[in-house]
Amino acid sequence: MVSTNQSTLFEHTPTPPLAERMRPATLEAFFGQEHLVGPGKALRTMIEADRLSSLIFWGPPGCGKTTLAHIVARATHCRFVFFSAIMAGIKEVREIFKEAEEQARQGQRTILFVDEIHRFNKAQQDAFLPAVEKGLVTIIGATTENPSFEVIAPLLSRCRVLRLKQLEAGDIATLLQRALQDTEKGLGALGLSIEPEALQFLAEAAQGDGRKALNTLEVAANLTQQESITLETAQEALQQKALLYDKGGEEHYNVISAFIKSIRGSDPDAALYWLARMLEAGEDPLFILRRIIILASEDIGNADPRALQVAVSALQAFQMVGMPEGRIILGQAVTYLATAPKSNAAYLGIDAALAEVRKSGALEVPLHIRNAPTKLMKELGYHQGYQYAHDFSGGYVQQQYLPDKLQGRTFYDPKGYGYEKNIKERMEWLKNLGKKE
Repeated sequence: MVSTNQSTLFEHTPTPPLAERMRPATLEAFFGQEHLVGPGKALRTMIEADRLSSLIFWGPPGCGKTTLAHIVARATHCRFVFFSAIMAGIKEVREIFKEAEEQARQGQRTILFVDEIHRFNKAQQDAFLPAVEKGLVTIIGATTENPSFEVIAPLLSRCRVLRLKQLEAGDIATLLQRALQDTEKGLGALGLSIEPEALQFLAEAAQGDGRKALNTLEVAANLTQQESITLETAQEALQQKALLYDKGGEEHYNVISAFIKSIRGSDPDAALYWLARMLEAGEDPLFILRRIIILASEDIGNADPRALQVAVSALQAFQMVGMPEGRIILGQAVTYLATAPKSNAAYLGIDAALAEVRKSGALEVPLHIRNAPTKLMKELGYHQGYQYAHDFSGGYVQQQYLPDKLQGRTFYDPKGYGYEKNIKERMEWLKNLGKKE
């Protein structure tokens, strides 16, 4: 019988991932967020003055939020406690606060790093307030979501929000090269190099996520049978690019906003790019189609009345065809709308009319344009003096249609281009025709 040393088996500590091993320990070794840690910048100033307040690090995955928290703790000689909103709850938070109080009596400050703080609900976030107010802990919360929506106002008012940027491809390339050369914590002992095309591919495919880039590099190093990591090996290690796009989070709204603004700005190339971003990330095409139907009226309107028809037809056609062929229908509709003349006159018109109704209330309908189905109504003057437009040349006669108090008021002011140019010219013609009469 073969005996197994269970103690040896279970006491073995696995090697941390490359991204964890390469985590910088000082501000000097950290880069990519110069607007925060550069000389004279906000975070560096707080650390150097040892006047650290509670913070919210807001930024995309892999931009250095956790690393910065570790660096802050070391630089300020504080006790560092890592806490994940996914793995623990209020019970654990209270235990941390109790321990922090005991440490405070001994003159030891505590930094509580709360990873993914947005995952706590309102009641759970409320639990942090007493400890923050008493100064028992300095909280550093990390979130990929907009704190304005995800962090309760009382806690947000006690924290300073620092926005971390997505890492540039150049920064990530430097990270990867550093990892390949580092013989102590990185992959330097392997003696590997990386082809320029492979380095560029990994740096760009990471989409600003340094952690993802480093861990993919480690996979590529394990896969390669050569002394240099090739583009083919890098692609094999990555397998597939995962787009930064959370359908329930801020990036969802950022991308749809960019999409709408690109169509409004008559840039079909940008509109197609943002459309592709949404489709590739798994956005519901029907959501996109509903938005372009709104846009067809709001931003194009009567400058090209066919735009609304195209948008509605695209929705109907997509429902019959589905994906993947439906992408073609979307592409056609989006490029038509992006290149169509733009006018928000109808949109402004209805909003102006609604504002007037809310302001002036239910003004009386002029008697001459009221119906008179009964004898009494006729005796009261209903319908008297009404002129039937079709009885006149051109099918038009000038008469009052607005309430007395709103005579001369304009709600719809068509633009002088697209089909609205024709509308504007016709309105001017009708106005002049009325003057002749």
